[in-house]
Amino acid sequence: MPTSTSELSPYCIAQQQVDRAAVFLPGLERALIDSLKRTFRVLTVEFPVAMDDGRTRTFTGYRALHSSVRGPGKGGVRYHPDVTADEIRALALWMSCKCAVIDVPFGGAKGGVACNPKELSKDELRRLTRRYIAELGHNIGPYTDVPAPDVGTDEETMGWIYDTYQMMHPGTNSFPVVTGKPLDLGGIPGRRDATALGCLLATRRAVERNLVPAMDSLQGARVVIQGFGNAGSAAARLFTQAGAKVIGVSDSTGGILDQGGLDAEAIQQHKRRTGSVVGYPGSRQVTNAELLETPCDVLIPAALESQLRGDNAAGIQARLIVEAANGPTTPAADRVFAEREIPVLPDILANAGGVTVSYFEWMQNLRMEQWDLEDVHQELEERMNRATDAGLDKRQQLSRRPSRSLRAPGGDGQGDFGGQPMPVDLRTAAYVLALSRIGHAAMERGIWP
Repeated sequence: MPTSTSELSPYCIAQQQVDRAAVFLPGLERALIDSLKRTFRVLTVEFPVAMDDGRTRTFTGYRALHSSVRGPGKGGVRYHPDVTADEIRALALWMSCKCAVIDVPFGGAKGGVACNPKELSKDELRRLTRRYIAELGHNIGPYTDVPAPDVGTDEETMGWIYDTYQMMHPGTNSFPVVTGKPLDLGGIPGRRDATALGCLLATRRAVERNLVPAMDSLQGARVVIQGFGNAGSAAARLFTQAGAKVIGVSDSTGGILDQGGLDAEAIQQHKRRTGSVVGYPGSRQVTNAELLETPCDVLIPAALESQLRGDNAAGIQARLIVEAANGPTTPAADRVFAEREIPVLPDILANAGGVTVSYFEWMQNLRMEQWDLEDVHQELEERMNRATDAGLDKRQQLSRRPSRSLRAPGGDGQGDFGGQPMPVDLRTAAYVLALSRIGHAAMERGIWP
């Protein structure tokens, strides 16, 4: 099956997902739904950075604010060569829906700089970060738009963001301007593993509620993880601790398999030494494509967007897909998985642990407090369980309604799965939940002026 450009466009995918849910939201005006498909603001900044060799290089960065209806913008900063304005728009929209599903008082935002952080020195990355934040100026702030880590950035990057903003706003409490910071700079315990832990909690809750036939726990479950970055490596460790068996992982260089189970900590050490998971002793090397098609109980895409598509969905042999990455599944793949009855825990639910703990950090900073790890984990589990239950309950509710066979407004073959009746999957249910909360908040506030 050929893969079209529109199928792989994150922004097109995000808009299709909104259209898919709109059928089940007759109480929201179509004009309001259309506004939620758009982005309130997208900034493009082009700025010079002094490189270590004395040359000057110009970089392009973006910051998108999708909505501030439910609170300040919230979203990561991504450093990657393929960062584009459309990708940032999509990620901001997804973040709005994610915050609404998990029910934290943020809107969606996202930022990024088109660069390859692996090719830049630490000093170059620090200068790039400081200049990027300086260019964004008053468009970020504790009550307007709060950045966080994402692909290619980490807590050290967030420390530079905090310091830059503080230098530009002396005499104020600038700790809440950014989350995911080092503990010494107002960070919160548990933030580094929060996305992966949220995935585990959502997966465990869904399995306990019989989402997957004949699978009522993670004990002995075979897990494959695509992407061994922050979220993927932590997921490998946490799922193993929960009793599952991680049999395959991959990074940008390739994948490895071992049906007897992989040691997440040892692989992490191997990657630090060699720069890759490939070559880990006792494992069999495979391509990323082969890894995705490995028979398993749980497949966790934890890399980039559009990894599960119309051209490879038929080969997926997982019983459950859990999206640790943002936007890893295209609408064409969603239709295939629905037809094959492979449930997908969608990104706006499954990876919401990161923004949830970021919310805890933001509150901690506003109050000038310090939470402990036990409180973070307890509150995160309660929120992930509540959101997972809400998503599963909403799916059951929508499945009983005749409107499940209706087509999305417009009938253009995009928002309605290519002109076919729409299945009520967990993604649709989560979007209905999110858009309902955002839409009703917008109506209660009214359109200013």
